[in-house]
Amino acid sequence: MANGQVLVVDDEADIRELLGMTLIRMGLEPFCASSVSEALELLGRNSFQLCLTDMRLADGDGLAVVEHITRNHPSLPVAVITAHGSAENAVAALKVGAFDYLGKPVSLDQLRALVRSALKLPAVPERGQSGDGSAQLIGESPPLQTVRQLIEKLARSQAPVQIRGESGCGKELAARLIHQKSARRDGPFVAVNCGAIPENLMESEFFGHRKGAFTGAVADHDGFFQAASGGTLFLDEVGELPLSMQVKLLRAIQEKRVRRIGTTAEEPVDVRIISATHRHLADEVKSGAFRQDLYYRLNVIELRMPSLRELREDIPRLAGAILERQSGAGRALRLSGAAEAALADYHFPGNVRELENILERALALASGSEIGVDDLQLDDERAPAAEAAEVEGLPLPERLEAVERKAILDALERTRYNQTAAAKVLGISFRALRYRIQRLGIRQELEPKA
Repeated sequence: MANGQVLVVDDEADIRELLGMTLIRMGLEPFCASSVSEALELLGRNSFQLCLTDMRLADGDGLAVVEHITRNHPSLPVAVITAHGSAENAVAALKVGAFDYLGKPVSLDQLRALVRSALKLPAVPERGQSGDGSAQLIGESPPLQTVRQLIEKLARSQAPVQIRGESGCGKELAARLIHQKSARRDGPFVAVNCGAIPENLMESEFFGHRKGAFTGAVADHDGFFQAASGGTLFLDEVGELPLSMQVKLLRAIQEKRVRRIGTTAEEPVDVRIISATHRHLADEVKSGAFRQDLYYRLNVIELRMPSLRELREDIPRLAGAILERQSGAGRALRLSGAAEAALADYHFPGNVRELENILERALALASGSEIGVDDLQLDDERAPAAEAAEVEGLPLPERLEAVERKAILDALERTRYNQTAAAKVLGISFRALRYRIQRLGIRQELEPKA
């Protein structure tokens, strides 16, 4: 944006001069302030496209500037400049609404990338309007409206986001919508299932390698960070990462640099991190399975995706949209009233993913133009009283094992004993399911009954 006005707030004259000259070379017009009060005065008199503020100022700190802009100028992106190693300040600024942050000494390459991203931010949609792509979140229930509003807000930031929710509830869809609405929408969106990568290949897959770095490295290879350059890296099931990889990921996020296997030099990376998990990572931190410092870097802002059980009023509309997509041209099937009622009453342990599977199966079974209850083949066993009574008198460990065993066997039966699919239904990794099967001694029950 030629001649765009940028507010620079720093109490060091040489930093103001460096930033100002860089912005002028980019075709921008810098306005400089050395204090919070001076910055607020300029904000009241001018219209800016971006604000860059230091965290430590003579009459306060940069958080005051960030909070004022977030409250009074919601369309204005503001980035903070922090002292080297002040990760806590950067996280605090992101939490109150900063677009991004830069560490000192300021890298001019990172500064230019940040400015270009900030100036590409779309306008804030008016109240009641939804941006492009929001129609993919089908439904009008209050929990879904809350999710939409938060996605709009998160799209205007570079802050790391952690999306939490049960398996199959749309965590990747939410991440894609944040990306599509953000300044990075023209860049790549790279989705990674952290639980599906062999541990010995993780570093190469994330950071890349040079030809000859190890046996089998027959050519240079870009990692996920390089592939997502200028865009968004979505780390699904981030709780599955081993501790050794968590250390390396933390450094890459903090330094915004990675080192390929087989090289000594680090290269800058420009990616936004969005992660997702069905686990409670705070509990994983307490147990020592997940690093606390990485948790705080990933969980700057949390987005919780509701389960389908919380969106029952949206199920008929969502089911209709899925059927329209799955039916294809020339075969428009609809649900009978009884089938809609049965779906609305079903508990959906696999959430939207399970709804898609149920409807796909029903399409294959339906003979007319309407899908009935029998076509859905719902197997809704929600702890009948007789089964609950069987475990009522057991000691707690045995009772928990009985519940766990039944949940695993139900998921296996529902997925025709496909353990990968059963793990998704249960919301755990394939490795975790295999471990539980072995611990509970139910291997002999894995074959489907004749």
